[in-house]
Amino acid sequence: MKILCIFLTFFFTVSCGLSVSQKKTKEDTEKKIECYLVRGACKTSCNTWEYIYNYCSTEPCCVVREYQKPVLEPVNTTGDTL
Repeated sequence: MKILCIFLTFFFTVSCGLSVSQKKTKEDTEKKIECYLVRGACKTSCNTWEYIYNYCSTEPCCVVREYQKPVLEPVNTTGDTL
């Protein structure tokens, strides 16, 4: 009977899931991994050419903005006007 009580105590203790601190650590790790997947970095502040993707615990995840080439209109070399 004692063995059954010990087993049930252990079973219910383990089956309750992660503690609050373990959940927080797991969430922080997942956020950092997500930040690295978008080629970001967790920093104290972002530069002007970066944007905040999400937050790694308390620090922002800074991601470099994509460079967009300026669109140039085609040059008319024949001299004809449209």
